[in-house]
Amino acid sequence: MKKVSLAILVSLSALTGAAYAQQDQGVTMSTDPAKAADVEQRAQELQSKQQAMESAPPAPMPKHHKGSMHHKKQAAPAQ
Repeated sequence: MKKVSLAILVSLSALTGAAYAQQDQGVTMSTDPAKAADVEQRAQELQSKQQAMESAPPAPMPKHHKGSMHHKKQAAPAQ
């Protein structure tokens, strides 16, 4: 019974922490023309970068090196 109670307590604590961490600051509105211009400029830069990446040729895939250190040597068959 103690293990079940402890598990429930830990689960509720984790859910509470997750809910608290996801609190939203909300959407803010601004009538400042300088801020609006800055946002529009950044959006255009991001769009330009995205279009450049789409039109660029894909980069070649790196070759995979098979290292002997990653795998254990097989044991010799017993005779």
